[in-house]
Amino acid sequence: MTDEAKLQQTGEPPFPMARLKRRVRRDWAIFAVLFFVGALLVALGANRYGREVAVADLLAQGRTEINLKAALLRSVLERPRALPLVLSQDRDVSDALTTGSARDIDRLNRKLEALVSSTKAAVIYVTNSKGVAIASSNWQEQTSFVGSDYSFRAYFRDAMAHGTGEQFALGSVSNRPGLYISNRVVLGDAQLGVVVVKMEFEQLENDWRDSGRPAFITGPENVVLVTNMPSWRFMTVGRLDAAKAASLRESLQFGGAPLQPLPLRAEKPLVSDIKQTGVVLPGGGEASFIELMTGVATTHWVLHYLVPVQPTLGGSIGRALFVSFAFYIGLSVLAAIVMWRRQTNLFGQARAALARTELERRVRERTKDLSRARDLLQAEVSEHRNTEQRLKGVQQELVAANRLAILGQVAAGVAHEINQPLATIRAYAENARTFLERKKIESANENVGLIVDLTQRIATITDELRAFARKGRGSPEPVPLRNVLEGAVVLLTTRFAGRIEAIVIDLPDQDLNVLGNRIRLEQVFINLFQNALEALQDKAEARVEVSVKAAPTGVTVTVADNGPGIPAEIRDVLFTPFNTSKEQGLGLGLVITKEILADYGGTITVESDETGTRFAVTLKGA
Repeated sequence: MTDEAKLQQTGEPPFPMARLKRRVRRDWAIFAVLFFVGALLVALGANRYGREVAVADLLAQGRTEINLKAALLRSVLERPRALPLVLSQDRDVSDALTTGSARDIDRLNRKLEALVSSTKAAVIYVTNSKGVAIASSNWQEQTSFVGSDYSFRAYFRDAMAHGTGEQFALGSVSNRPGLYISNRVVLGDAQLGVVVVKMEFEQLENDWRDSGRPAFITGPENVVLVTNMPSWRFMTVGRLDAAKAASLRESLQFGGAPLQPLPLRAEKPLVSDIKQTGVVLPGGGEASFIELMTGVATTHWVLHYLVPVQPTLGGSIGRALFVSFAFYIGLSVLAAIVMWRRQTNLFGQARAALARTELERRVRERTKDLSRARDLLQAEVSEHRNTEQRLKGVQQELVAANRLAILGQVAAGVAHEINQPLATIRAYAENARTFLERKKIESANENVGLIVDLTQRIATITDELRAFARKGRGSPEPVPLRNVLEGAVVLLTTRFAGRIEAIVIDLPDQDLNVLGNRIRLEQVFINLFQNALEALQDKAEARVEVSVKAAPTGVTVTVADNGPGIPAEIRDVLFTPFNTSKEQGLGLGLVITKEILADYGGTITVESDETGTRFAVTLKGA
């Protein structure tokens, strides 16, 4: 018979009250030991779980923020990159470099001064082939670059040697850091000089500074280039070896900066595989951060972003401890109630009222704890809603940054497509001048007429590229395919003189018409013929075979060359913007070609191996 059954039957406890009290004290002592051991285990588990949750939240938030900063930085970088290329082909630039007259230089100075305010560049200047600046947008200021020698700069040497160059450095005249983007100016076979555009990142650093979290960009030498911590500029990630540090100081790329290591130290991570860094703050004291890094597209830069561990870590651990202990205490209370009720039954009916009073008190305490937990949960839900609103605002800023990047791509496309007509115009203009010197007025008039036609062509290309940027379509019309192919060859004749004979066009006897616009279709085959001839420039028996095959549904034009073929890594991204194997290429020709064909219901495919490359273009018949 159990103690409870004997108590109900006789009304007396099964053993003396003193023994019962000793048993009760022993049971409660065991319960207390188990409770404290369990509390210690719960605290350790809640602490670990809180750390993992905090790190996960910090990583998610940090990755979102670093991706936004990287996207904004890319849009800022892409905006001015087309400017040196366009200016290198400007007539005012070549005139000033060729003649050196005060009138031409003054006109160029004023033109560069106007461009600075509209392009958001810091400074635009032009140097001669010896590196001396002859014109600058700041020509009227005390810190004018005119007359300064920049031949020691890497961006000047790279532009003269390879056509383009980029370098982040401290200005030797302005003493302000910035990214220098350069492009060589060529007239015929003569290298006249270099166009340089300097962009500064002061506004970007100010925007980053508003977040209150350290962020900085390092270059290939591990030197801090851009940062929202002014005292960190031109410090290094890790200590440079003496030879490399001496070389950087001698180049004056970073002025007289001591190139000391950043005040960072590695810490034991909260969670494995997560890099944690201790930082000595400028105002004194130290703080712990999670360090995130990402590469900056189209550069050799790395963006570093430090996310503070506190107060997120403390709050997450506190919430985990609160919830865990609330649950643990709840279970403990239930266990205590069960044990207590069993003991009260042994103490008899006399203790029943006291037991009910104690139970009600404990229930009120538990209800109070649950109410407090409910209030905290409501506050957390409100915080989540506020976070969603902030995220929407950040997404809108990202859309604006992407829009700026698209505008840069369209500008680069315009420069790419009008380059060929401009080269032809230049050739006709030089021929006309020769005919005038020889008094051959009729021949000169003929060349001038051709120049007028080509300027109209440039206007048409500009309109078509504007429609391409809006994803619009021109109205298709029947176009003789023979005229399209011959027109493309004519526009390439001047540039590829001596090699244009490599193009062999095999047309059927019957006249074939296709749907489209002649100017835009000529753009397609100019790009394909030009790519083929450039691939064959070093081949003795160069040959580009153009064949036409008519079908009931349309016409297929195949352009095949016997060049070295396209590497697999380039072929996979052949129709992706800004991917090219050419040193001076923009990577837009085949992108525009594919868009033009798509507008008129056509397609383009490519096959390439070591025997050559074959592009197949399909067009709708008319």
